[in-house]
Amino acid sequence: MSVPTQSRAEADPAAPAKAGRRTLGLMLLLTVLGAVLVLTAVGRVWAEGVAGTLKVSVTGGRISELPGGLALVALAAAVAVFAVRGAGRVAVGALTLLAGLGAAAAAAAGAGDTAALDGEAARKLALSGTTAAGITHTAWPWVALLGGVLLALAGLLTTWYGRGWPAMGSRYEAPTRKAPAKAAESPADLWKALDRGEDPTAL
Repeated sequence: MSVPTQSRAEADPAAPAKAGRRTLGLMLLLTVLGAVLVLTAVGRVWAEGVAGTLKVSVTGGRISELPGGLALVALAAAVAVFAVRGAGRVAVGALTLLAGLGAAAAAAAGAGDTAALDGEAARKLALSGTTAAGITHTAWPWVALLGGVLLALAGLLTTWYGRGWPAMGSRYEAPTRKAPAKAAESPADLWKALDRGEDPTAL
C-alpha cells in the first residue's frame, strides 16, 4: 500500500512566505533598475543638430519632463508598498504600472521630437523661427523606454502578488496605550510594579 506524498506547501509551511519575499525582491529590483535607467537617460542628449555654424543639442529632460517625473512616482509607490496592505497594494501596483507605461510612451514620443531642438537653435541664435538642420537622434530615448517597461512590470508584480507580501513591522505602527496596572494589594506588590516600570496608582 503506497503512502500518499505530501504537497510542497505541507512539506514546507514557509514556502508561500519565501515565494512572497522572492517576488517582493524582484519588484524592488525592477523598480530601482527601471528608475535608474529612466533618470539617467533623461539627463543625456536625445537629439542634436546645427543652427548656422553652431552645434545644438537637447537632453531628454528638455524634450519631456514626463519620463523623469513618472519614474519618481514609481519609486515613491515602491516605498508605499510597505505602508499599505490588501486593496491598498493593488492600488499602488496599478499606479506603478500606469507610471511605467506613461514613462515608456513619453520616451517613445520624444525619440523623434525636433521641436525642443528647434527651440534651442532659436535661443542660441536669438532668432525666432530658427530651425535646426542635420538633426540626429541618440539611443537614450530607447533606454528610457526600457526603464519604463521595467517599472510597468514592477507594477504588474505588485498588483498580482502584493497581497501576500510581508507588511511593515509592528515596531513601525502607532503605539497603543498600555492598560493601567492593577492596584497593588500589598507593599511588596507595589514595589514589584514599580520595578516593572508600571504606575500602580494609575486609574
